[in-house]
Amino acid sequence: MAYVAVKGGREAIDNSIAYLDIRRNDGSSVPLNVEQIKRQLHFLVDRVMGEGSLYAPDIAALAVKQAAGDTFEASFMVRAYRTTLPRLGYSIPRSTGDMRILRRISSAFKDIPGGQILGPSADYTLRLMDFSLESEKVEAMRSRYRRFLEGARLKADIPESFPKLVDILRAENLLVLGSAVPRDATVADVTRDALVFPASRSAALQTLARGETGGMLALAYSNMRGYGISHPTIGELRFGCVPVRMKHPMDDREIVAGEVPVTEAEIISHLSGVEDSPKFQIGYGICFGHNETKAISMATLDVAMRVESPRYPSEDQEFVLMHIDGIESMGFANHFKLPHYVTFQSELDRLRRSRKNLESRDIKSEQP
Repeated sequence: MAYVAVKGGREAIDNSIAYLDIRRNDGSSVPLNVEQIKRQLHFLVDRVMGEGSLYAPDIAALAVKQAAGDTFEASFMVRAYRTTLPRLGYSIPRSTGDMRILRRISSAFKDIPGGQILGPSADYTLRLMDFSLESEKVEAMRSRYRRFLEGARLKADIPESFPKLVDILRAENLLVLGSAVPRDATVADVTRDALVFPASRSAALQTLARGETGGMLALAYSNMRGYGISHPTIGELRFGCVPVRMKHPMDDREIVAGEVPVTEAEIISHLSGVEDSPKFQIGYGICFGHNETKAISMATLDVAMRVESPRYPSEDQEFVLMHIDGIESMGFANHFKLPHYVTFQSELDRLRRSRKNLESRDIKSEQP
């Protein structure tokens, strides 16, 4: 959109865009390689893929470069690109029980079948600055990689899959299962159909899965600290790769098209139905890549939105689902930067008339 009300507006916009590109890289530093962004800024790339609602690491890394690290802009680009792609098929719904585990922990159980697998995480660090990274050398990186592989040789075989820990509670009938989606129910598609409230759980989970991490964290955190009834305990948190299963287009046999890294969280929340049969609520969260904060926030909100009588914003389904889409929120906030001359002039004229009328009324009241 050009600022047509201003003389030379089109030229000014072209120069503005050129200046933005110059700010991204004015030639004073080596241009970032997309492969470097994908490999070394993987948390950022994973977040952009999740919020852009498209698993495409190369595209997400390119968007990060083009947007100079602005996650909102990068996610916007990815989601816009997604609309240009053909939809060739659908994956077959499957449990994540066959996930190839890279990280698996539980705060609800100490000794778990298969053991706690800490995997890659900053949870156990002091968050101190590592100034050696300022002059990091390629050979030093490769040396650390070799030492890690040599020290990581396992004496025992790694199991192909690990049991889901919440199944322990489910076997004892300690979980509320009424919110589960029936197998014969039609799964919603929020990319094609607008949300209708009350939204089905599949629609709610899809919206949460592509929600903005910070927005979801803010709402989930408010619920955790008292503006709600959820104080979650992590039954199981997983990060790993799940196979994408599809039907072969020729003979309908099931095939594995590849695998996708995801983070999955199952949280155990407050008791439900205490007077009748005491049970736990379980919340579920899953998202592309490695984003544990988002998965935990998603699972927390999943539980919060199932409260029968919402009292707080994080428990109101419409409030949550209509305000966590970072792209929509960013677009609405930023559209105020576009010309609003006509509407503001109208408000300005109305304000001036009101003040003039008040002044005339005051003058009349002062006359004898």
